[in-house]
Amino acid sequence: MGYRLGVDVGGTFTDLLLFNDATGAFWRHKTPSTPADSSVGILNGVTAICDKAGITPADVEFFLHGTTVATNAVLEGKGAKVGLIVTEGYRQIMQIARSFVPGGLAGWIVWPKPEPLARLEDTFEIKGRMDAQGNELRPIDEANIRDALLRLKDKGVEAVTVSLINAYLNGAHEKRVGELAAEILPGVPVSLSHEVLPEMQEYERTLTTVANASVRPIVGRYVRNLREKLRSAGMAGSLSLLRSDGGLMSSEKSEEHPVSLLMSGPAGGVTGALWVGANSGIRNILTLDVGGTSTDVALIENLDPRRVRTTEVGHLAVRASSLDVKTVGAGGGSIAYVPELTKALRVGPQSAGAVPGPVAYGKGGTLPTVTDANVVLGYLPEALLGGTFKLDREGAKKAVQTIADTLGIDLYAAARGIIDIVNENMFGALRMISVQQGYDPRDFALMGFGGAGPLHVNAVARLMGSWPAVSPVSPGVLCALGDATTRMRTETARSFSRRFDETEEAEVIAVLESMAAQTRDELKAEGIKDEDITSLFEIDVRYEGQAFEVPLSIDPATLRRDGLAGVTKRFDEEHHRLFTFNMPSPHELVNLRAVALGPVLDLPAAELPKGNGDPSAAKIRDHELWMDGKMVPAIIYDRAKLKAGDLIPGPAIVIEMDSTTLIEAGCDGLVDRVGNILINPR
Repeated sequence: MGYRLGVDVGGTFTDLLLFNDATGAFWRHKTPSTPADSSVGILNGVTAICDKAGITPADVEFFLHGTTVATNAVLEGKGAKVGLIVTEGYRQIMQIARSFVPGGLAGWIVWPKPEPLARLEDTFEIKGRMDAQGNELRPIDEANIRDALLRLKDKGVEAVTVSLINAYLNGAHEKRVGELAAEILPGVPVSLSHEVLPEMQEYERTLTTVANASVRPIVGRYVRNLREKLRSAGMAGSLSLLRSDGGLMSSEKSEEHPVSLLMSGPAGGVTGALWVGANSGIRNILTLDVGGTSTDVALIENLDPRRVRTTEVGHLAVRASSLDVKTVGAGGGSIAYVPELTKALRVGPQSAGAVPGPVAYGKGGTLPTVTDANVVLGYLPEALLGGTFKLDREGAKKAVQTIADTLGIDLYAAARGIIDIVNENMFGALRMISVQQGYDPRDFALMGFGGAGPLHVNAVARLMGSWPAVSPVSPGVLCALGDATTRMRTETARSFSRRFDETEEAEVIAVLESMAAQTRDELKAEGIKDEDITSLFEIDVRYEGQAFEVPLSIDPATLRRDGLAGVTKRFDEEHHRLFTFNMPSPHELVNLRAVALGPVLDLPAAELPKGNGDPSAAKIRDHELWMDGKMVPAIIYDRAKLKAGDLIPGPAIVIEMDSTTLIEAGCDGLVDRVGNILINPR
């Protein structure tokens, strides 16, 4: 019998979920994260959850992991020192970049241009050139290349990027530079642009490859260290990491292409929400993943999450497929404060994180946080993690009282003000991925998960008009569930810049099928049977003359049936939905991609025993909490004792090992057949 272990490392807690493939039984565990070395927290959790299940790490067949190592390296500016080799005449490519300035009005005045990941003094030109058709225009000069690489060696670079003009059409020159780099700088990882991103647009290709090189050493060290520690603990199963696009990749491949991991952490929650939606019949979902440090939101339409071709982390925007996840600095550990200048209450993005954490955690925290406000209002009972984690309510009151005193208001009004502001921050992020993308949020359910998601999901659903507000089973470890239940995924891309009316349909299909064979071979090398692999095609389309394109996903059978005419029709529909207009210009193909997916895991959710609608058997005790400007009576329930069909009238609190669900006054929570709590206005 095989076991799958999903592990998600967050800023405050490391979540683990262990699945028995044969029976569907699962175990869950949360342990404090160890920011100095994440593998310590992971190993603590692995030991604890295996003990719970009565197994040893050797019984775990698949270790599936979402990580923020690459993300944090970019955000904190801790990437490697990158040396860059470019074609003669292109030395300033990273400095020139694109003439796009983010921000609102007057952004061009105040925007500080970020420092490129590869500095100008670490960038060297070499002779030789490919033309726009991929033919050699001028040969490379090996003496010239050796000289450039030796100068990079003298500068002490920790990673090398090679990005030559038109290399996406012919990578022969880049390959030779890579061979010489391996000889002259042994042990230094080398990233070649035609392998990382074989697409047109020199700046995007160079930036993406430089970003890959920047995080390669730190991700490589992390993955190798984790693999060694797991092996030492007796775990012999495969180790896979979650990609930004919601698929899995082997740990060995992640060492070579870590740019695909930049949104690995948030992707786990979206894939977990997909599993919940598929098992509960909810097909349109807005996700609200509230952790200790931040909130991630995403949109799932008809059980298909929105994907984008640009992964954004801080100021960095690289060309890599990822789920369309927006992040705001609003979490349980977000710090509340009143600036001296404005005297207006603010919450986040600064966070107390795992160390020292909220005041209520009793670990040395002194600043008031969202968690402390929830404790003061009575939304969080004094015991967490199944009673093993006691909260300091008096300490939380003292911390929030500092806000109340500064504002000259009541303690509970100050605490509720903190909650209202953080809810508005989440509301703003959700509007970005729904209303601003042409979707009506009233057509979607809102699913709250993460440690604090179910505490806020009812209030945010009111703001969005998105019902029901869903608290899934084990919401605190849903990201780990997503890691454990997702599929292997790989993709390859090729630029194909041509007008539709100048393109033969058969040629496009032949190119895509050739690419599909390549991706299928990659998954077969990972031990997946050919009959278990599914292929998909992606085509980037634009109107001739546009500077951006719209990616369209299509299965091979549909492409053969509807042809390119079907693609243009879908593009017009999507363009109109996004921008409310279409153009009379000819359509143009830009890029082709082939995606290979491993088998779908048949892991059904366990059904609850049928109840009579009365949740009183799950009642723990009577309670009081602050709502609508006053203290009101409420009831605390034990989620483990609820049955399918139970109707919980608000205000109420439902507690479990890994999270707490708040049902507000005027709402009812219905327990569905698989244990999700569906909250609707009464």
